[in-house]
Amino acid sequence: MQKPILSERKLLLLLAAVQFTQIMDFMIMMPLGPQLMRQLDITPRQFGGLISSFAITAGVVGLAAAPFTDRFDRRKLLLFCYAGFTLATLACGLSDSAATLLWARAICGAFGGVSGATIMAIVADVVPAERRAHGMGIIMTAFSVAAALGVPFGLKLAQVWKWEAPFLVVAGIAGVVWIGLFRILPPVRGHLTGEKVRSGKDFLELLGNRNAWVGLLLMVSIVFGHFTIIPYLSPYLVGNVGVPETSLFLVYLTGGLVTIFTGPFIGKMADRHGRFRVYAILVAGACIVIRLLTSSGPLPLWQSLLLAGFFFAFASGRFVPGQATISMAVPSNRRGAYMSLVACARDLASGLTTAIGGRIVAEGAGGQLLHFERLGWMAIGVSILSLWIFRQVKSAE
Repeated sequence: MQKPILSERKLLLLLAAVQFTQIMDFMIMMPLGPQLMRQLDITPRQFGGLISSFAITAGVVGLAAAPFTDRFDRRKLLLFCYAGFTLATLACGLSDSAATLLWARAICGAFGGVSGATIMAIVADVVPAERRAHGMGIIMTAFSVAAALGVPFGLKLAQVWKWEAPFLVVAGIAGVVWIGLFRILPPVRGHLTGEKVRSGKDFLELLGNRNAWVGLLLMVSIVFGHFTIIPYLSPYLVGNVGVPETSLFLVYLTGGLVTIFTGPFIGKMADRHGRFRVYAILVAGACIVIRLLTSSGPLPLWQSLLLAGFFFAFASGRFVPGQATISMAVPSNRRGAYMSLVACARDLASGLTTAIGGRIVAEGAGGQLLHFERLGWMAIGVSILSLWIFRQVKSAE
């Protein structure tokens, strides 16, 4: 294991900053749904295509890059991919049509998927197994901060100015973070000190590893249990629950503030009491909240915010013990390739769920989103199945 020049916590916070900009870039598309559909004159299915383009290209490029990622210093790989992501995000903000935005989102996904996998590989290389869930929890607070601060700010910015504005701001922040990475991130070469990586042969051996495939299946099931409803949540809240479009930022603010605290806490509890036990509790809570959320009619704003807070805490919290367990499925010298495959599986699964959701839901005459409860039942079913899959993943450390 490579000892970083930075303290472990500072290194995790630096990587969390990278993750923040990537999650912010991805998440801001979803609450912009009503505005984008109106201003770009696109349907819910076309809007789903804008979201899934990021995920699908991230998955495809991640799969293509996976055989080679363990041959490089992870610092250099992260700097290269994060630079590409930053420029692609800038291109999103400069887009003038749905078609150009679609291409820019696809390029964002191509670079963002590999850099996200590299971040997780660095965390797994640097943080010991007994603190791994807590380390993952710190990285995943980037999701919380993006939801609590970035998305509401970006949504307000889009409402006051135009939908392109959040992407321009994210590109500017990412540029500053890239400079920080370049200046202070140490080399991460611990995986290069042992047996030499042979891209083709070793990758084929990895593909023949049953435990690795079970870990990938676990990630797919977690994504299906969560991302089935996420892309269409904001149109549903506006059209069905009665949340004013101008108050959507409160939903993400509430969920983000809650998960800023619950993410690291869930990681500590998973390290202390067992990852599966904590995961099972989170799945049970998520299923209850998903059922309530996807079947509700009009609600007062405070009830909508309460449900949103529980949803973000339980549903997104599952990724903390899940990601920690998945990272242990292969040895360190195969981890870069494997985490690329995990990111690939995650991104392809999220793209697939968005595409499936786009074919199930439809926009009603009064702006309501029809058949959303079907997506809720799908998420609940796969979440329950994931409990059995979780138990099949074995640690290779």
